[in-house]
Amino acid sequence: MILMKTIEVQPRVTTVEWTDDKLAMMLTDGRVVMAPLAWYPRLLHATPAERTDWRVFEDTDDRDVIFWVQLDELIPVVALLAGVPSRESTRSLERWLAQRRTHSHS
Repeated sequence: MILMKTIEVQPRVTTVEWTDDKLAMMLTDGRVVMAPLAWYPRLLHATPAERTDWRVFEDTDDRDVIFWVQLDELIPVVALLAGVPSRESTRSLERWLAQRRTHSHS
């Protein structure tokens, strides 16, 4: 069993960028954390404009969470640091993709 000690100083996000297949998050302490976009299907299917529409807010435990408004996607920084991909269900993602297709044809 792995025990994780509580983080005394929460990692803070300065910038979020991406390539065709990776998400990169820069932290105030100089670290760059990367994850495959495939871990976050809404980001994978997003347009460049949607990907740039992000902001950071703090949750109730004072932890940074990255929020993409147009995509309704939340990624806690600690989850990205821990290597935890999106936990969105296939059913939820399929519904979201269907709504996008409907809106793009309107």
